[in-house]
Amino acid sequence: MELTVEGISKSFKNESTVQTVLKDLSFTVREGQFVTLLGPSGCGKTTLLTIIAGFQAASGGRVMINGVQVNRPGPDRGFVFQNYALFPWMTVRENILFPMKQHRVPAREREKRLQELLAMAQLEGKEKLYPHQLSGGMKQRVAFIRALAGRPEVLLMDEPLGAVDMQMRQSLQEDLEALWLKDKTTMVMVTHDVDEAVYLSDRVIVMSACEGKILKDISINLQRPRDRRGKEYLQHIELVSESLRLAAGRQAGPAVKEGKAYLPVRTEAKVV
Repeated sequence: MELTVEGISKSFKNESTVQTVLKDLSFTVREGQFVTLLGPSGCGKTTLLTIIAGFQAASGGRVMINGVQVNRPGPDRGFVFQNYALFPWMTVRENILFPMKQHRVPAREREKRLQELLAMAQLEGKEKLYPHQLSGGMKQRVAFIRALAGRPEVLLMDEPLGAVDMQMRQSLQEDLEALWLKDKTTMVMVTHDVDEAVYLSDRVIVMSACEGKILKDISINLQRPRDRRGKEYLQHIELVSESLRLAAGRQAGPAVKEGKAYLPVRTEAKVV
């Protein structure tokens, strides 16, 4: 599998003015890679992700998966939303089976895949529960494996841990990494969190505040599971943090202080 983003631009018309959100973005994601899009609020990260998903059209350029141009949503792309988007009237079992039924997967294969996914996410015995009966961490795991149920070529995630509190976030990052390592689906994630990007990613693509230009494409070559207190980990935090500060048009500063991860830029506002 190869995902190619080639010369993508996106503009919006507002009465007599035209706002360019993305301009001439290009990059390639290889099979099995975990790539994160990081940038200041409003830089177009989520817009780019939804173009890759086929939810909206680009104004210019194209997205290719295995040499085939993306024009609409398809089963080759799974999507995990920030708010999980689970069907509240369906059980865990029904939520996971839903995409497989949509893709007309045979019943026997559906059941086998369901059991594989439940075991992967350590959710055996929770099949009959409804979303309101689940913890935030369980909802996140159900949303993740539901997106994997149809065996997509690439999984797209928009702030997948944005709906949980900070105390739970690191634990869920570890859960998400463990699930990904078992399946190794190609991943493209949007986040505003530097530590999350460094912990989970093979590559971090830093986008500028203006027209979402790619300022840095940073490789994170660290052994998994990653030691958040390790020297090399903190060096990557510093590099990504300073790149993000520059992307926001601010002067770069120290990103590691007293041996702890110090994140000088943390944009919490809603992303375009």
